Amino acid sequence: MIITKTPFRVSFVGGGSDLPDFYRAHGGQVVSTTINKYVYVTVNRLSDCFDCNYLLKYSKTEKCVDLDDIKHPIIREVLRRFNVKDKLEITSMADLPAGTGLGSSSSFTVGLLNALYAYHGKFVLKEQLAREACEIEIDILKEPIGKQDQYAAAYGGFNTIHFDTDDSVRVSPVVCTPKSLSLLRNSLLLFYTRMTRKASDVLSDQKLRTQKSQETRSSLSSMVSQCNKFLDALSENVMSIGTLLHNSWMSKKSLSPYITSKEIDDIYSSAIDAGASGGKLLGAGGGGCILLFVDQNSQDQVRRSLLPYRLVEVVFEFENEGSQVIFASH
Repeated sequence: MIITKTPFRVSFVGGGSDLPDFYRAHGGQVVSTTINKYVYVTVNRLSDCFDCNYLLKYSKTEKCVDLDDIKHPIIREVLRRFNVKDKLEITSMADLPAGTGLGSSSSFTVGLLNALYAYHGKFVLKEQLAREACEIEIDILKEPIGKQDQYAAAYGGFNTIHFDTDDSVRVSPVVCTPKSLSLLRNSLLLFYTRMTRKASDVLSDQKLRTQKSQETRSSLSSMVSQCNKFLDALSENVMSIGTLLHNSWMSKKSLSPYITSKEIDDIYSSAIDAGASGGKLLGAGGGGCILLFVDQNSQDQVRRSLLPYRLVEVVFEFENEGSQVIFASH
């Protein structure tokens, strides 16, 4: 039995520039961190007593004899890559539901790859896990998503991730003082809106607009420029990050009409009126989690202002490990 633990991520600035329609022409960049909310993947050899070759347990349960009968696309294509001969049971659990904007699908892909490599007795570098997760989701399954989630989940930690025009990806750890990092963390509030969405639905529209609209490409360029400003703020004035997040959110909303909604805008406005200096909806948009930057003296006031929306606060810390094998028994 193998068990892996792979973190979810919070993206601060630059999101959307990891889509190939943009970075292949202009280069892309994001600043993100992983948090201590995880997806757990278990891979176990299945006994011959079972009348199937694949027993899969996620939000649904599948019992399949043939690989091609597996309905979960990520599991099917990852298993196809490994050409597994054994009968397998694969189970996944997560600290948060899918559709939260925290990169859960890519965390699952990275975690499953890590588990199957460990099952075969192989250690692979984080770069390989991230690259192969991108190949599965983007090249094989044709999901209209970017590359930041896979690299964030595999590497873990607080990073600047660069997407070069030649399709290469570079991950650079963010360097700042412990005091600045603590101030940043203590100024962040994360809420689950209870509104879920499929990222590909939003990103498909954004992809089309990126291809056809100079305005969309200009907005993405503006979002990329926020990355260096964010890094400067970490060393010079952490409390100015709220304004940077606000500016990034304003730019992001212009990428597609499906990114926000009246209810999301009302939630954000209520938080700003109560003392938040900025924030953003995480992930592609349309629902999921909203991140707010709030001075500690105003946080209770912001929480009270959001009570009518029945949001769920997600208490979190930053994490630095990325995808890990946490149990292995052969």
